[in-house]
Amino acid sequence: MKVHLKIWRQKDAASKGRLVDYDLDQVDTHMSFLEMIDTLNEKLVLKGEVPVEFDHDCREGICGMCAMTINGEVNGPVAGLTVCQLHMREFKDNSTIYIEPFRANAFPLKRDLKVDRSAFDRIIQAGGYISASTGQPTEANTILISHDQAESAFDSAACIGCGACVATCKNSSAALFTSAKISHLAKVPQGREEAQKRVLKMVAQMDAEGFGHCSNTEACEARCPQGISVLNIAQMNWEYNKALVLR
Repeated sequence: MKVHLKIWRQKDAASKGRLVDYDLDQVDTHMSFLEMIDTLNEKLVLKGEVPVEFDHDCREGICGMCAMTINGEVNGPVAGLTVCQLHMREFKDNSTIYIEPFRANAFPLKRDLKVDRSAFDRIIQAGGYISASTGQPTEANTILISHDQAESAFDSAACIGCGACVATCKNSSAALFTSAKISHLAKVPQGREEAQKRVLKMVAQMDAEGFGHCSNTEACEARCPQGISVLNIAQMNWEYNKALVLR
């Protein structure tokens, strides 16, 4: 198949960017979307041109590194996938494909399709952990947790931090990401000890990073590759209001 690509090229955040046209033929429908970009980059290198920069790592839908907007949709036309899980069979022959980076003030552009998502790291550093004394670890089975409670915590912990929720939100809110990291610890006994301090610090850091506010459109859940539920946002709000009263 043949595709016409319009890819956002930008040297750095201070430079002016633009969409650049590329034609690519002999694209196998079984290729992943990232393999298609790899093929383009090989051709660009052979021509002595600068290849398109984009984030990627595991290419198995686990790491959350690959992130871009394809034809105006976060991670492409198929909801619930990361870009590395998207295949070229989802596109028609001779189609035009627009490829752009995630757009959010809290995700400054680094180059081409790469953005800086370290704001997520700083939110985690603010309180997304459980403090533990050094020495012999406690036997896990001494703290009993029901199956439903464990499953609910695992569902929240499934967030891979890809940023699709931010990119698809009209307000560029990080509420789904932050709430998932708060909820999965709040749902287990080990995380309750620091629950109040954690939610206050993480929400404060989220606001400091410049993310927008949640307006409950639920677009984040609809595009999330892991299907993280917006019920986590409800739990975060409950934990936050409780912490404000009790502090």
